[in-house]
Amino acid sequence: MKTLALLLVLILGFAAFVRLAPSDPSRWHRPVPDLALGDHPRDGSFATVRDGADPEALSRIDAIARATPRTTVLAGSVAEGRITYVTRSRLWGFPDYTTVEQSGDRITLYGRLRFGRGDMGVNRARIEDWLGQAGL
Repeated sequence: MKTLALLLVLILGFAAFVRLAPSDPSRWHRPVPDLALGDHPRDGSFATVRDGADPEALSRIDAIARATPRTTVLAGSVAEGRITYVTRSRLWGFPDYTTVEQSGDRITLYGRLRFGRGDMGVNRARIEDWLGQAGL
């Protein structure tokens, strides 16, 4: 019985840590690094670029991201040209960070996870969904 109680406390403690750990904007809201496009299985990230984006592309993606369930703005704005969002998984509340930048007609999206190594394609799926909805 004690083992079961200890296991339950550990699970609940882990769940609380994942949901309540603060997100430091200085760590996550940075310029998108110059990295290879596509999936990065080692760290669970995904990056893509779209050239030929119109001036309103970031505004459209911002509206789409804000309407995405369990997604909030961590830092940035359309006026700044860079926004970082936190999207949490439904069950455990694992945070994924997506930074979207627009410079001229180029828009760059970079999604990455905070905990673990693999995201089972979640970052890629979210980014491709946002781009599709935005007509990019």
